[in-house]
Amino acid sequence: MIRAHAALSVSPVTLGGVVRRGEVDPARVRVAVLAVSEWLRDESAPPPARTELAEAVRGTARTLAAAAPGGSVEVRVPPFVAVQCIEGPRHTRGTPPNVVETDPRTWLLLATGLLDYATAVESAALTISGIRAGELAHWLPLIPL
Repeated sequence: MIRAHAALSVSPVTLGGVVRRGEVDPARVRVAVLAVSEWLRDESAPPPARTELAEAVRGTARTLAAAAPGGSVEVRVPPFVAVQCIEGPRHTRGTPPNVVETDPRTWLLLATGLLDYATAVESAALTISGIRAGELAHWLPLIPL
């Protein structure tokens, strides 16, 4: 949990008031997550607009990359984002040996603490490969709801 709060304190690097690609604006990420929170809590609620969903997914994934910098694990949330994170051996070509992949809703449930890592893996909502992929659980949740 301490690291989750550290992720939220990452200072954005701005150019003309706009956050650059890959940088994290904690307030903006929180707003994006709150915009989709009703749908996360209740799957029968109307789904968010694609732009809202994309912003929440990208923001939380980039928050993870900022909180757990490194290149040993690749987190994929198609079609919105893929980030590398967690210190260790860096991967540079081909398919990484340590991959975590899921759909946008499952990712946001994990990022907010509404779903735990083990349950997501057991239900096959989260696919993992490689011995380091399990280390992601240590960094979740990112933005508890």
